[in-house]
Amino acid sequence: MQQPVVETLSGLERRIDLFVSVADVEKEVQSQLKRVARTAKVRGFRPGKAPLSVIERSHGPGIRYDVINSEVGRALDKAISDASLRIAGTPNLEPKTEGVEEGYMGFSATFEVYPEFDAPDLSTLAVTRSNVEVGDAEIQRTIDILRKQRATYEPREDRAAQDDDRVTIDFVGTIDGVAFEGGSAENFPFVLGQGRMLPEFEAAVRGLKAGESKTFPLEFPADYGGQEVAGKTAEFKITVNQVAEPILPEVDSDFAKALGQAEGDVDKLLEDVRANIQREVKARAQARTKASVMEALAAACTFDVPKALVDNDTANRVAQAREELKQRGVPNADTMPIPPEAFSAESERRVRLGLVVSKLVESNDLRAKPEQVRARIEELAQNYEQPAQVVAYYLSDRERRAEVEALVLEDNVVEHILSKAQVTDETVAFDELMGTA
Repeated sequence: MQQPVVETLSGLERRIDLFVSVADVEKEVQSQLKRVARTAKVRGFRPGKAPLSVIERSHGPGIRYDVINSEVGRALDKAISDASLRIAGTPNLEPKTEGVEEGYMGFSATFEVYPEFDAPDLSTLAVTRSNVEVGDAEIQRTIDILRKQRATYEPREDRAAQDDDRVTIDFVGTIDGVAFEGGSAENFPFVLGQGRMLPEFEAAVRGLKAGESKTFPLEFPADYGGQEVAGKTAEFKITVNQVAEPILPEVDSDFAKALGQAEGDVDKLLEDVRANIQREVKARAQARTKASVMEALAAACTFDVPKALVDNDTANRVAQAREELKQRGVPNADTMPIPPEAFSAESERRVRLGLVVSKLVESNDLRAKPEQVRARIEELAQNYEQPAQVVAYYLSDRERRAEVEALVLEDNVVEHILSKAQVTDETVAFDELMGTA
């Protein structure tokens, strides 16, 4: 019998020629046919009394197909084990006719293997660790945002529209003198300065009083959601119907109760706000640091990655993109073209990072420990009104617990790299970190 030989095709791609004995296949086929014949119900025969030749015609092809697949699978598994290969993805099997000895069936299995590589020298990585200071000014800024979110509005006859005012307008947009779909509205309200409208639109409204009008040009961005107007210049006429001034609530007992502080204790509210901000700042700063670490790690790794793994990640990202489009109500989200190439570079980076992170975890024992997972769950639970119930939920649900274990593992990898790398500490402005700059 011919022995399988591993052949390198290119990069990580390998091929093994497999040979299966026809006699062994037929022996197993006959054995299974006899077992089937004992209970088979065939028209014209009592159960279990149909001749083997009849069972062969009805069941033989299916049984033979399964037996061949099973024999080839065993041969492939043995060849892979003997060669100490780590397979990435599913092998592609094709029949082989040339060079096959009489009495054997031949098959060629083509597949990719995981790359052999050394983890980069972590001491050469230059990474940035982000730090943010949270003081009274940041707490007050957050309180002000919470007050704005609960503002009431009072119309002012002579008030010129300014940021944070709620304006109600009529507008008509035309392109080359023709009104276009979605370009007109009556009594349309929005709050100035929140970025809900295009900047040119807000700039035109700013400074107008109730009853005043203005006509101005507006160039839609090339990537604007409405394809019929994307990249074109429209002319808009706006008329302000109302300018309403925001009236912010006082920071008192009623305000505290509105934010979930049952006793209406303002001091306790401020403590809760500070604690929440510190948790959020810590999480965002850690995410920023992790991004820097992973970017440096990815840049230090240049080994080839299996195309099968990249294709699988790309397919998942396309599926996620479709799901997001469906959730946003985009029509034809299931069928609209989403080119996989848009994700392939990032997928390759993700796969490469995943492989090197796995090597670091294995070689440095960075797996998530039970006590770390428990501590992380308790930390996450502090964001909820009943932390104990959240902790119990995570500990009892294997899937949720696995998600936390993955987070802890990433944290362990980041901390390990920070302990070895060239680290530069940076202080990030609170507004920059929170995205309110």
